[in-house]
Amino acid sequence: MIVIVCPGQGSQKPGFLAPWLDSGDARSRLADYSDAAGLDLVAHGTESDAETIKDTAIAQPLIVAAGLLVLDELSRRDALAQVGGIAGHSVGEITAAVGAGVLTSADGMAFVGERAAAMAEAAQVVPTGMSAVLGGEPDDVVRSAEAVGLQPANYNGGGQIVVAGELPALARLADEPPAKARVMPLKVAGAFHTRYMNDARSFLETRASSFGTTDPSLRLWTNNDGSEVTDGARFRDLLVTQVASPVRWDLCMESFVAASVTGVIEIAPAGALIGLARRGLKGIPTLAVNTPDDLDAAVDMITAA
Repeated sequence: MIVIVCPGQGSQKPGFLAPWLDSGDARSRLADYSDAAGLDLVAHGTESDAETIKDTAIAQPLIVAAGLLVLDELSRRDALAQVGGIAGHSVGEITAAVGAGVLTSADGMAFVGERAAAMAEAAQVVPTGMSAVLGGEPDDVVRSAEAVGLQPANYNGGGQIVVAGELPALARLADEPPAKARVMPLKVAGAFHTRYMNDARSFLETRASSFGTTDPSLRLWTNNDGSEVTDGARFRDLLVTQVASPVRWDLCMESFVAASVTGVIEIAPAGALIGLARRGLKGIPTLAVNTPDDLDAAVDMITAA
């Protein structure tokens, strides 16, 4: 079976929405998404520079909106209902929740708008960031990070752990990396999925009940522990708690293997999760959907499975 994966923050690129604007009614849908999120997504997705869209309050709604455009197109081609499941990485879980029918697109965009604003505000309390640690033994990476006051934020599998915390600690880890590892700063402006996001999680807890849910119509896995979630309200609650808890993408990929996944399609802005899949799910075909020109290949891959 084919699984669709939805990327998280850091995957955005300047102008990445431009190819979609002439696809069907994408421009009008983006206008609706902009209204729901309280942000001009067309302008930011076509004109804003890399530094502007690094802003958490902008990056997260942009990423979810791009994913929803792809899911809408796959649905119109009767392909979405044929996939074996869906999962998202970090903010990509909101995209996945809409794709699985847990949230409506309007609620998904409103939710991500509030999530992004709350996390951006929490990130302003003290300067923080995130770095990917590539290679090394996982236990050594975590010990080295914690020794300088950092926390593991994303267990990505494929030899990658993302750590997060205050900027001086990230710089120290880069200067003294764990054995057989290298440290790469990420294009994000906060220590997401750590204790630094507790205020954002508390705010979202007060707002979660305003977003109605239905149980997923596709298999849906959670970043909490990689397990399949069949209760829509529970998945919504996990979206809230996950803001300040580590992303266990490694466990999601283990669940893909257990579910006999035969192919992985990453939707826009694609690239990061395909890279992890190629290292962590060796031998399983992958496909990135970044422009409308990629849709035919995605539909063919889905229907062939």
